[in-house]
Amino acid sequence: MAYVPSPSRYQRPNLYQRCGRSGLLLPRLSLGLWHNFGETHAYEHSRALILHAFDRGITHFDLANNYGPPPGSAERTFGRVLAQDLSAHRDELIISTKAGYDMWEGPYGNWGSRKYLLASLDQSLRRLGLEYVDIFYSHRPDPETPLEETMGALAHAVRSGKALYVGLSNYTPEQTTRAAKLLRELGTPCLIHQPKYHLYERTVEKGLLTVLAQEGIGCIPFCPLAQGLLTDRYLQGIPADARAARDPRFLKPEHITEHKLTQLRQLHELARLRGQSLAQFSLAWVLRQPAVTTALIGASKVTQIDDNLGALLNPHFSTEELQRIDAILAS
Repeated sequence: MAYVPSPSRYQRPNLYQRCGRSGLLLPRLSLGLWHNFGETHAYEHSRALILHAFDRGITHFDLANNYGPPPGSAERTFGRVLAQDLSAHRDELIISTKAGYDMWEGPYGNWGSRKYLLASLDQSLRRLGLEYVDIFYSHRPDPETPLEETMGALAHAVRSGKALYVGLSNYTPEQTTRAAKLLRELGTPCLIHQPKYHLYERTVEKGLLTVLAQEGIGCIPFCPLAQGLLTDRYLQGIPADARAARDPRFLKPEHITEHKLTQLRQLHELARLRGQSLAQFSLAWVLRQPAVTTALIGASKVTQIDDNLGALLNPHFSTEELQRIDAILAS
Protein backbone atom coordinates (compact mmCIF):
# COMPACT_ATOMS: atom_id res chain seq x y z
CA MET A 1 0.00 0.00 0.00
CA ALA A 2 1.41 3.38 -1.02
CA TYR A 3 2.46 5.59 1.86
CA VAL A 4 0.56 8.86 2.29
CA PRO A 5 1.94 11.12 5.03
CA SER A 6 -0.34 12.52 7.69
CA PRO A 7 -1.92 15.82 6.55
CA SER A 8 -1.62 17.10 10.14
CA ARG A 9 2.13 16.50 10.47
CA TYR A 10 2.98 20.22 10.64
CA GLN A 11 0.19 21.24 13.00
CA ARG A 12 1.92 20.43 16.31
CA PRO A 13 2.68 23.74 18.08
CA ASN A 14 6.23 24.72 19.05
CA LEU A 15 7.78 21.79 17.19
CA TYR A 16 10.39 23.76 15.22
CA GLN A 17 13.22 26.04 16.29
CA ARG A 18 15.83 28.00 14.36
CA CYS A 19 19.27 26.40 14.37
CA GLY A 20 21.76 28.89 15.78
CA ARG A 21 21.91 32.04 13.66
CA SER A 22 21.08 30.19 10.45
CA GLY A 23 17.87 30.31 8.46
CA LEU A 24 17.19 26.61 9.06
CA LEU A 25 14.37 25.41 11.29
CA LEU A 26 14.75 21.97 12.89
CA PRO A 27 12.20 19.93 14.82
CA ARG A 28 12.79 20.02 18.57
CA LEU A 29 13.24 16.25 18.42
CA SER A 30 15.13 14.55 15.59
CA LEU A 31 15.28 10.83 14.86
CA GLY A 32 18.71 9.24 15.08
CA LEU A 33 19.39 6.01 13.19
CA TRP A 34 22.29 4.81 15.34
CA HIS A 35 20.41 1.68 16.48
CA ASN A 36 17.47 -0.33 15.08
CA PHE A 37 18.03 0.53 11.41
CA GLY A 38 20.82 -1.81 10.29
CA GLU A 39 20.68 -5.16 8.53
CA THR A 40 20.20 -6.92 11.87
CA HIS A 41 16.73 -5.36 12.16
CA ALA A 42 13.66 -6.10 10.04
CA TYR A 43 13.32 -3.57 7.24
CA GLU A 44 9.57 -3.12 7.65
CA HIS A 45 10.03 -2.29 11.32
CA SER A 46 12.71 0.31 10.55
CA ARG A 47 10.49 1.73 7.80
CA ALA A 48 7.55 2.02 10.20
CA LEU A 49 9.65 4.02 12.68
CA ILE A 50 10.87 6.45 10.01
CA LEU A 51 7.45 7.02 8.50
CA HIS A 52 5.76 7.40 11.88
CA ALA A 53 8.33 10.03 12.86
CA PHE A 54 7.62 11.95 9.64
CA ASP A 55 3.87 11.66 10.26
CA ARG A 56 4.44 13.34 13.62
CA GLY A 57 6.33 16.27 12.09
CA ILE A 58 9.88 15.02 12.68
CA THR A 59 11.64 16.13 9.51
CA HIS A 60 15.27 15.61 10.55
CA PHE A 61 16.87 12.17 10.23
CA ASP A 62 20.40 11.78 11.55
CA LEU A 63 22.79 9.15 10.17
CA ALA A 64 26.51 8.43 9.95
CA ASN A 65 28.61 6.32 7.61
CA ASN A 66 29.25 3.71 10.34
CA TYR A 67 25.67 3.31 11.63
CA GLY A 68 24.25 -0.18 11.37
CA PRO A 69 25.35 -2.81 12.07
CA PRO A 70 27.10 -3.48 9.80
CA PRO A 71 28.52 -0.03 9.00
CA GLY A 72 26.70 1.61 6.11
CA SER A 73 23.52 -0.42 6.49
CA ALA A 74 21.51 2.31 8.26
CA GLU A 75 22.15 4.60 5.29
CA ARG A 76 21.04 1.84 2.92
CA THR A 77 17.88 1.30 4.95
CA PHE A 78 17.04 4.98 4.96
CA GLY A 79 17.84 5.25 1.25
CA ARG A 80 15.41 2.42 0.56
CA VAL A 81 12.64 4.12 2.56
CA LEU A 82 13.40 7.38 0.81
CA ALA A 83 13.10 5.79 -2.63
CA GLN A 84 10.04 3.73 -1.76
CA ASP A 85 8.03 6.21 0.30
CA LEU A 86 9.55 9.65 0.71
CA SER A 87 11.06 10.63 -2.62
CA ALA A 88 8.19 13.05 -3.31
CA HIS A 89 8.90 14.68 0.05
CA ARG A 90 12.69 15.09 -0.23
CA ASP A 91 12.48 18.86 0.11
CA GLU A 92 10.57 18.45 3.39
CA LEU A 93 13.44 16.48 4.92
CA ILE A 94 16.72 17.31 6.61
CA ILE A 95 19.06 14.36 6.12
CA SER A 96 22.44 14.38 7.82
CA THR A 97 25.41 12.03 7.80
CA LYS A 98 28.90 11.99 9.28
CA ALA A 99 32.38 10.65 8.74
CA GLY A 100 35.17 10.20 11.27
CA TYR A 101 35.15 6.63 12.54
CA ASP A 102 36.59 3.46 11.02
CA MET A 103 34.89 2.46 7.75
CA TRP A 104 37.27 0.52 5.48
CA GLU A 105 40.68 -1.11 5.54
CA GLY A 106 43.89 0.75 4.94
CA PRO A 107 45.14 4.19 5.94
CA TYR A 108 42.36 6.19 4.25
CA GLY A 109 39.26 4.82 5.97
CA ASN A 110 39.23 6.72 9.25
CA TRP A 111 39.66 10.06 11.06
CA GLY A 112 39.61 13.48 9.37
CA SER A 113 41.76 13.70 6.26
CA ARG A 114 40.38 15.32 3.13
CA LYS A 115 40.82 11.97 1.35
CA TYR A 116 38.71 10.08 3.87
CA LEU A 117 35.97 12.65 4.46
CA LEU A 118 35.20 13.29 0.81
CA ALA A 119 35.46 9.64 -0.22
CA SER A 120 33.16 8.70 2.67
CA LEU A 121 30.63 11.35 1.66
CA ASP A 122 30.54 9.96 -1.88
CA GLN A 123 29.93 6.47 -0.48
CA SER A 124 27.17 7.77 1.83
CA LEU A 125 25.42 9.50 -1.06
CA ARG A 126 25.44 6.27 -3.06
CA ARG A 127 23.98 4.31 -0.15
CA LEU A 128 21.32 6.96 0.43
CA GLY A 129 20.54 7.37 -3.27
CA LEU A 130 20.97 11.14 -2.99
CA GLU A 131 22.80 13.88 -4.84
CA TYR A 132 23.38 15.80 -1.61
CA VAL A 133 22.81 15.63 2.13
CA ASP A 134 21.53 18.58 4.09
CA ILE A 135 24.20 18.37 6.81
CA PHE A 136 27.63 16.73 6.65
CA TYR A 137 29.56 16.36 9.90
CA SER A 138 33.10 15.76 10.97
CA HIS A 139 32.19 13.00 13.45
CA ARG A 140 35.22 13.52 15.68
CA PRO A 141 38.39 15.62 15.73
CA ASP A 142 41.54 14.05 14.32
CA PRO A 143 44.63 14.62 16.48
CA GLU A 144 46.96 13.87 13.57
CA THR A 145 45.36 15.90 10.76
CA PRO A 146 45.57 19.71 10.68
CA LEU A 147 42.20 21.22 11.51
CA GLU A 148 42.58 23.40 8.41
CA GLU A 149 42.49 20.26 6.24
CA THR A 150 39.43 18.79 7.93
CA MET A 151 37.48 22.05 7.78
CA GLY A 152 38.61 22.59 4.20
CA ALA A 153 37.11 19.22 3.28
CA LEU A 154 33.79 20.18 4.90
CA ALA A 155 33.74 23.49 3.02
CA HIS A 156 34.54 21.68 -0.23
CA ALA A 157 31.57 19.37 0.32
CA VAL A 158 29.31 22.42 0.32
CA ARG A 159 31.00 24.13 -2.63
CA SER A 160 30.72 20.93 -4.67
CA GLY A 161 26.97 20.72 -4.01
CA LYS A 162 27.16 17.50 -2.01
CA ALA A 163 26.08 19.11 1.28
CA LEU A 164 24.07 22.22 2.15
CA TYR A 165 25.48 22.74 5.66
CA VAL A 166 28.30 21.37 7.80
CA GLY A 167 28.57 20.37 11.43
CA LEU A 168 30.91 19.07 14.11
CA SER A 169 30.55 16.28 16.64
CA ASN A 170 32.56 15.50 19.76
CA TYR A 171 34.74 18.62 19.46
CA THR A 172 35.92 20.40 22.61
CA PRO A 173 35.09 24.09 23.19
CA GLU A 174 38.58 25.11 22.08
CA GLN A 175 38.48 22.95 18.96
CA THR A 176 35.00 24.24 18.16
CA THR A 177 36.14 27.87 18.40
CA ARG A 178 39.03 27.23 16.00
CA ALA A 179 36.91 25.19 13.61
CA ALA A 180 34.16 27.82 13.53
CA LYS A 181 36.70 30.53 12.67
CA LEU A 182 38.19 28.45 9.86
CA LEU A 183 34.79 27.62 8.41
CA ARG A 184 33.72 31.28 8.45
CA GLU A 185 36.90 32.21 6.60
CA LEU A 186 36.10 29.50 4.04
CA GLY A 187 32.61 30.94 3.54
CA THR A 188 30.87 27.92 5.07
CA PRO A 189 29.73 28.76 8.61
CA CYS A 190 29.31 25.86 11.03
CA LEU A 191 25.60 25.13 11.38
CA ILE A 192 25.44 22.67 14.26
CA HIS A 193 27.38 20.74 16.88
CA GLN A 194 26.48 17.25 18.13
CA PRO A 195 27.80 16.44 21.63
CA LYS A 196 26.74 13.88 24.22
CA TYR A 197 24.49 15.52 26.82
CA HIS A 198 22.12 14.13 29.41
CA LEU A 199 21.43 14.37 33.13
CA TYR A 200 24.44 12.19 33.95
CA GLU A 201 26.78 13.67 31.29
CA ARG A 202 27.07 17.43 31.63
CA THR A 203 30.52 18.17 30.22
CA VAL A 204 28.98 20.50 27.61
CA GLU A 205 28.00 22.88 30.42
CA LYS A 206 31.72 23.51 31.06
CA GLY A 207 32.22 25.85 28.13
CA LEU A 208 30.82 24.25 24.98
CA LEU A 209 27.27 25.60 25.27
CA THR A 210 28.71 29.08 25.83
CA VAL A 211 30.90 28.78 22.73
CA LEU A 212 27.96 27.60 20.62
CA ALA A 213 25.81 30.52 21.77
CA GLN A 214 28.61 33.00 21.03
CA GLU A 215 29.31 31.50 17.60
CA GLY A 216 25.64 31.18 16.63
CA ILE A 217 25.95 27.41 16.22
CA GLY A 218 23.00 25.17 17.01
CA CYS A 219 23.36 22.23 19.39
CA ILE A 220 21.87 18.76 18.86
CA PRO A 221 22.71 16.51 21.83
CA PHE A 222 22.95 12.78 21.27
CA CYS A 223 22.09 10.18 23.93
CA PRO A 224 19.77 12.58 25.83
CA LEU A 225 18.19 9.51 27.48
CA ALA A 226 21.56 7.92 28.33
CA GLN A 227 20.98 4.85 26.12
CA GLY A 228 17.56 4.31 27.71
CA LEU A 229 18.70 4.64 31.32
CA LEU A 230 16.66 7.85 31.70
CA THR A 231 13.38 6.14 30.94
CA ASP A 232 10.90 4.21 33.04
CA ARG A 233 12.40 0.98 31.72
CA TYR A 234 15.12 0.50 34.36
CA LEU A 235 13.37 1.74 37.49
CA GLN A 236 13.11 -1.79 38.90
CA GLY A 237 16.45 -3.00 37.55
CA ILE A 238 17.45 -4.50 34.19
CA PRO A 239 14.59 -6.22 32.30
CA ALA A 240 15.53 -9.48 30.60
CA ASP A 241 14.76 -8.03 27.14
CA ALA A 242 16.61 -4.73 27.68
CA ARG A 243 19.60 -3.78 25.55
CA ALA A 244 21.79 -3.67 28.68
CA ALA A 245 20.97 -7.35 29.23
CA ARG A 246 21.55 -8.58 25.66
CA ASP A 247 24.10 -6.09 24.25
CA PRO A 248 26.22 -4.40 26.94
CA ARG A 249 28.48 -2.55 24.47
CA PHE A 250 26.77 0.72 25.27
CA LEU A 251 24.66 0.73 28.45
CA LYS A 252 26.57 -1.62 30.75
CA PRO A 253 24.82 -3.57 33.52
CA GLU A 254 27.48 -2.58 36.05
CA HIS A 255 26.55 1.07 35.55
CA ILE A 256 22.99 0.43 36.73
CA THR A 257 23.81 0.39 40.43
CA GLU A 258 21.37 0.47 43.32
CA HIS A 259 22.54 4.02 44.06
CA LYS A 260 21.74 5.09 40.51
CA LEU A 261 18.37 3.32 40.64
CA THR A 262 17.54 5.32 43.77
CA GLN A 263 18.37 8.55 41.90
CA LEU A 264 16.31 7.47 38.90
CA ARG A 265 13.30 6.76 41.10
CA GLN A 266 13.60 10.20 42.68
CA LEU A 267 13.82 11.81 39.23
CA HIS A 268 10.84 9.73 38.16
CA GLU A 269 8.84 11.12 41.06
CA LEU A 270 9.74 14.68 40.00
CA ALA A 271 8.65 13.84 36.48
CA ARG A 272 5.35 12.42 37.76
CA LEU A 273 4.64 15.66 39.62
CA ARG A 274 5.15 17.50 36.30
CA GLY A 275 2.78 15.10 34.50
CA GLN A 276 5.64 13.55 32.51
CA SER A 277 7.33 10.22 32.03
CA LEU A 278 11.00 10.07 32.99
CA ALA A 279 11.93 10.16 29.29
CA GLN A 280 9.82 13.27 28.67
CA PHE A 281 11.28 14.90 31.77
CA SER A 282 14.87 14.11 30.68
CA LEU A 283 14.33 15.41 27.15
CA ALA A 284 12.70 18.60 28.41
CA TRP A 285 15.67 19.12 30.74
CA VAL A 286 18.11 18.95 27.81
CA LEU A 287 15.94 21.15 25.59
CA ARG A 288 15.69 23.86 28.25
CA GLN A 289 19.17 25.09 27.30
CA PRO A 290 18.94 28.14 24.99
CA ALA A 291 21.77 26.83 22.81
CA VAL A 292 20.04 23.49 22.21
CA THR A 293 18.03 23.49 18.98
CA THR A 294 16.96 19.86 18.91
CA ALA A 295 17.69 16.58 20.68
CA LEU A 296 18.36 13.24 19.00
CA ILE A 297 16.05 10.44 20.02
CA GLY A 298 16.32 6.79 19.14
CA ALA A 299 13.36 4.45 18.94
CA SER A 300 12.61 0.75 18.77
CA LYS A 301 8.82 1.27 18.91
CA VAL A 302 6.55 3.91 17.40
CA THR A 303 5.03 4.45 20.84
CA GLN A 304 8.42 5.68 22.06
CA ILE A 305 8.36 8.42 19.43
CA ASP A 306 4.94 9.53 20.61
CA ASP A 307 5.98 9.46 24.26
CA ASN A 308 9.14 11.46 23.55
CA LEU A 309 7.16 14.14 21.71
CA GLY A 310 5.17 14.59 24.91
CA ALA A 311 8.25 16.33 26.33
CA LEU A 312 7.29 19.41 24.31
CA LEU A 313 4.02 19.83 26.20
CA ASN A 314 5.78 20.93 29.41
CA PRO A 315 9.21 22.28 28.48
CA HIS A 316 9.84 24.75 31.29
CA PHE A 317 11.47 24.13 34.67
CA SER A 318 11.23 26.27 37.77
CA THR A 319 14.35 27.27 39.69
CA GLU A 320 13.21 24.99 42.50
CA GLU A 321 12.87 22.02 40.15
CA LEU A 322 16.35 22.55 38.73
CA GLN A 323 17.79 22.81 42.23
CA ARG A 324 16.03 19.60 43.23
CA ILE A 325 17.43 17.79 40.17
CA ASP A 326 20.96 18.89 41.02
CA ALA A 327 20.51 17.80 44.62
CA ILE A 328 19.34 14.34 43.57
CA LEU A 329 22.27 13.86 41.19
CA ALA A 330 24.75 15.08 43.80
CA SER A 331 23.43 12.72 46.48
